[in-house]
Amino acid sequence: MTQASQNAFPLLHVIDSPADLRGLPKQKLQQVSDELRQFLLASVSKSSGHLASGLGTVELTVALHYVYKTPFDHLVWDVGHQAYPHKILTGRRDQLHTIRQKDGLHPFPWREESDYDVISVGHSSTSISAALGLAVAAEKEAQNRKTVAVIGDGAMTAGMAFEAMNHAGDVAPDMLVILNDNDMSISENVGALNSHFARLLSGKIYTSLREGGKQLLSGLPTMRELVSKAEEHVKGMVTPGTIFEELGFNYIGPIDGHDVDALVETLTNMRTLKGPQLLHVVTRKGKGYAPAEKDPIGYHGVPKFDPTTNSLPTKAPSIPSYSAVFGEWLCETAAVDANLMAITPAMREGSGMVAFARQFPKQYFDVAIAEQHAVTFAAGLAIAGQKPVVAIYSSFLQRAYDQLIHDVALQNLDVLFAIDRAGIVGADGPTHQGAFDLTFLRCIPNMVVMTPSNEDECRLMLATGYQYAGPAAVRYPRGNGIGVEYSPLKPLPIGKSRVVRTGSKVAILNFGTLLSEAMIAAESLNATVIDMRFVKPLDTQAVLAAAAEHELLVTLEENAIAGGAGSAVSEALAAANVQMPVLHIGLPDQFIKHGGQDEIRAELGLDAQGITKQIEKQIELQIKARL
Repeated sequence: MTQASQNAFPLLHVIDSPADLRGLPKQKLQQVSDELRQFLLASVSKSSGHLASGLGTVELTVALHYVYKTPFDHLVWDVGHQAYPHKILTGRRDQLHTIRQKDGLHPFPWREESDYDVISVGHSSTSISAALGLAVAAEKEAQNRKTVAVIGDGAMTAGMAFEAMNHAGDVAPDMLVILNDNDMSISENVGALNSHFARLLSGKIYTSLREGGKQLLSGLPTMRELVSKAEEHVKGMVTPGTIFEELGFNYIGPIDGHDVDALVETLTNMRTLKGPQLLHVVTRKGKGYAPAEKDPIGYHGVPKFDPTTNSLPTKAPSIPSYSAVFGEWLCETAAVDANLMAITPAMREGSGMVAFARQFPKQYFDVAIAEQHAVTFAAGLAIAGQKPVVAIYSSFLQRAYDQLIHDVALQNLDVLFAIDRAGIVGADGPTHQGAFDLTFLRCIPNMVVMTPSNEDECRLMLATGYQYAGPAAVRYPRGNGIGVEYSPLKPLPIGKSRVVRTGSKVAILNFGTLLSEAMIAAESLNATVIDMRFVKPLDTQAVLAAAAEHELLVTLEENAIAGGAGSAVSEALAAANVQMPVLHIGLPDQFIKHGGQDEIRAELGLDAQGITKQIEKQIELQIKARL
């Protein structure tokens, strides 16, 4: 910290670890929380990143690290958007300005980055399962290590969370699940009375009466069951926790998640309780910064901005994003086809579906964070004669792979998958890179897989997939198009490529939006460029013709090379017994780190310069081989 920062944050600047936090008197925790919130706002406004979620978990983070002996005690964050305050308190305060940037702090909790990050995360609803495994191991270890999972109300909508809770209720280890309920505002029944009730339910008197009563009645199964049911229904009348009690958790709450003193007292009590515990904490996204409180969705992930203006930059791009192109096509198609049913697993804004949801509410379904359900729900709609379109991020579709195969493709159902965020996504890093969809889609029978090279091609392929009688997928990247004119909206011939440049000796077979980079490379190499359009069915005729007319084939894709579109080309050549050199350019066999999209593409040799260098190197190797 600079001297100015030290003056602005006098307590925060001396906290280099949670041990330092725990050395402060309890009376100082509110000041720590206030400084932490202001530091977070000041830092993220300069660097960009996730904001509203972290503003809402400041007091909870302070209380958790104050009560629990981290990193010995295990603290598991779900997803991790809300973990910026955690990073600040665990020795990464002075690096926070580098978050989400190339070679900077990871956007989510990451094991390689800190001992305080127990599990690397990024996708939703994994925390309870991981915490259960840690809790079972802690019991075996017998060193009184505690385990806590923090999960948001949105993440709790996923089936995986309930699967884990059902198992935890059966295994019954000592563990705490904190349900961070941040649904815009604190409801009326949360306040002093309910905070007192939570402290009472977690306190020693209630606990000893509860456990003592169970022991006293242990020899009377019928009476014990009666008393247990009575306790459950009494708590169910005044708290919303009956469902968690049914799953085997002792429910406590709701409690004000911005009352740091109440949080510390309740957590201190709960740290000693046995068995699965659930603490319901109500917070407000964007807490402490009025614009983020009013618009927590808009301030979820922010660019660089001036917090004193109380607004985010509103410069509209002159070229629409691929998500916007999809949203426009969706509205255009629904206007003439009432059977279109659009489905998203909680990504309305990200997938460009805001306008569609407003204009066609009866044809729009947000199924919450439930990717598996989204796909099988689409299957049911298709069986009933509707036309489902599943809008889903590439890395999220991974979570519904069995449903894609078993419930859609196996039955050859008419479902269109609009796969957003394919390829390099940038700052969200390894958990969100769309690196594998071409690989895992093209091996599935009955699938049609398309890779548009620009926004107009994207529109045409969406129309193609929608009218195709069977499962189809269009995968497109995060970010804007390149500014091309739109063609009349009509389907493309299935499995047909197009030659966009004629050259000699080298043919670049392009799959997707790297076409513009391929064209620049082709100019310097005088190479042929073929926009393949379809990964499946592959235009085998075009591949064999290119092989006959050139000395080197180059496949180009923003997908893992292993098993990707390039592999399909090599398989086609092998099947035709054609032997010739093929250079595969794509994503290497490694998880791709975070950083700017252009930065990562340049580092991986996927820009024009990198493509040219790789081809020139391959040509040199061929010349040497002939000498």
